[in-house]
Amino acid sequence: MQHALTLAELAKSAGEVPVGAVLVRDDVIVAEGWNRPIDGHDPTAHAEVMALRAAGRALHNYRFTGTTLYVTLEPCLMCVGAIVHARVARLVFGAHDPKSGAVESVCRAFELPGLNHRVIVAGGLLAEECGDLLKAFFQARRG
Repeated sequence: MQHALTLAELAKSAGEVPVGAVLVRDDVIVAEGWNRPIDGHDPTAHAEVMALRAAGRALHNYRFTGTTLYVTLEPCLMCVGAIVHARVARLVFGAHDPKSGAVESVCRAFELPGLNHRVIVAGGLLAEECGDLLKAFFQARRG
């Protein structure tokens, strides 16, 4: 998660919402990503999606069984869908997102019936550090 926080700082320095994600398999970083929707003119360029795209290129596959995705903010509904389709085994996130978090805060999308893959979830890792980074970013934007 520390590395994901470093990536979130990269997003922040680029004027993006500071969220970072790291995909790990067997204690080795497979791929990483950070928020880039503004820079990429791409509403789907969330940190999780960027990490999954990089993993596809690195692994020459679109399924990432046996991996853990670390992300500094609770994923939204779009990212939950991408995580399920990618067959990520485990998700570890930092701060909860009371506005659009689709893991525990707004809804529990991983628990929807009919999903053909289940993800093990752990939330709250370095939650204070992750949340403080986001709060400081938005406070600075508001002036």
